[in-house]
Amino acid sequence: MNCIEITPLTKPIDADITVPGSKSLTNRALVIASLAKGKSRLTGALFSDDTGYMHRALEKLGVNIEADEKQCEYVVCGNGGQIFAPSAELYIGNAGTAARFLASYVALGVGEYVIDGDKPMRTARPFADLLYALHCLGVRARSVKNNNFLPIQIQARGIEGGRVCLNASKSSQFLTSLMLIAPYTKYGLEIEIAGELKTSYIDITLDIMRAFGVNIAHENYRVFRIAPGHYTSREYQIEPDASSASYFFAAAALTGGRVRVNGITCDSAQGDIHFVRVLEKMGCSVRYLKNAVEVIGSTRLKGIQIDMKNISDTSLTLAAIAPFAETSTIIRNIEHTRFQETDRVRAMATELKKLGVSVEERRDGVTIHPSKITPGIIETYNDHRVAMSFALIGLRTPGIIIKNPACVSKTFPDFFERLASL
Repeated sequence: MNCIEITPLTKPIDADITVPGSKSLTNRALVIASLAKGKSRLTGALFSDDTGYMHRALEKLGVNIEADEKQCEYVVCGNGGQIFAPSAELYIGNAGTAARFLASYVALGVGEYVIDGDKPMRTARPFADLLYALHCLGVRARSVKNNNFLPIQIQARGIEGGRVCLNASKSSQFLTSLMLIAPYTKYGLEIEIAGELKTSYIDITLDIMRAFGVNIAHENYRVFRIAPGHYTSREYQIEPDASSASYFFAAAALTGGRVRVNGITCDSAQGDIHFVRVLEKMGCSVRYLKNAVEVIGSTRLKGIQIDMKNISDTSLTLAAIAPFAETSTIIRNIEHTRFQETDRVRAMATELKKLGVSVEERRDGVTIHPSKITPGIIETYNDHRVAMSFALIGLRTPGIIIKNPACVSKTFPDFFERLASL
C-alpha cells in the first residue's frame, strides 16, 4: 500500500516558508498568454500535474510554450486569439480548471476537439451548465456519453458572442472559462449569472485579465460585460498559492508556533489568503507584512461558526484543526465542494470519524466537536486537499497515515518533503 506516516513535531514550529506558485493564477495566465499576440514570460509559475496538463493541451492546439521548471518559468508565444490546430484530442487527467477553461478556448477555433480525463472527471465533475451556455452562444458542444461529464466534444466555428445566462453555482470555473475568451468573440459577451456564485476565484480572474490589459464591468457579480478586444503580452509574476500556504499557517495554529509565508500579502486577489482571519478568530495572532504574512499560534484554540463559501478550498484545513479547539466548530455553505475532486463534505466527515472525532454532517457543511484523536489510516480519494489537510493532524498526533500521498502532485508536488523539513 502506498502510504506515508506523518512524524509529530516535538516542539512548536518556527519557520519562514515559500510555497509554490498559485495553480489558479498559472492556468489562467497560460490561457491568457496563449490568446495574446506576442511573447509573455510567466515567472513564479507552478509546475504540477494540473498545470502540466494545461501546458501540453495548449501546445497540441498550436501554442509555442517554453517551460523551465527549475526557474519556475513559462515563455508563451501567443497566437492572437487564433486556434491553429484543426482538431485535437486533449487529455487533462483530473484537472478541472484545464478541462473547463479549454472547453471555451477551443470554441474559438474552427474544427473538432475532444476533451477527456480521468475517472473523477468522467463521473463526478459536472459540465452541464457550461455546455448549455456554450450551446446558447451557438457552439456545438456536447457530452459524448450524454451524461454531462467528460469526454466532451466541441465542433467549433468561432463564437460571435452576445448575451448568455449562466448558472455557476456548481463551479465558478464555468464563468471564468467564458470570461477568459470573451475579448476574442466578435461582439463580446454579456454574462448574466443565475444562482449563487463563489466570487473569490472570479476576483482572481478579474485581476489577471486586468493585468493583461482587459477590463471587465460587472454589476455586483450578477452581470459581467466584456467588450471585444485583446490581451497585451507581458511579463507576469505569479504569486505563491494561498491555498497551499493555508496548511503551514494551520501548522502554526496547531503547534502554538510561528510560520511566515513569503511572497504573498493580505492584498492578494486570492481569496484563500483570508484563511488567516479564520485563525485570528480562533485565537491566533496574524502579522501582515510588506511581502509576507505571519501567523503565531495560540496554546488555546477556540471553535468558531463560519460561512466558508468564498474560501472553501481551505474548509478541509479548518476541519483538520477543529478537533483540537476547546469548543465546537461549525462550517457552513460549502455544498458546492461535494462536486470537486471528491465529495469533500463527506470526505472530511468520514475521515474525521475514522480518527474518533465527533462530527455531524449536513448538506452544506459539518459540525466538528473537540475530540481526542486516535491513530488511523486516512483515505485521500485521490484528492490533494484531503491528503494535505489531514497530514496536519499528524503534526500533533502519532499514528496518522496518509494513503496515496502522491495525489498532492496535482498542486504541490513536494508537499510532504516540505512538511517533513519542519
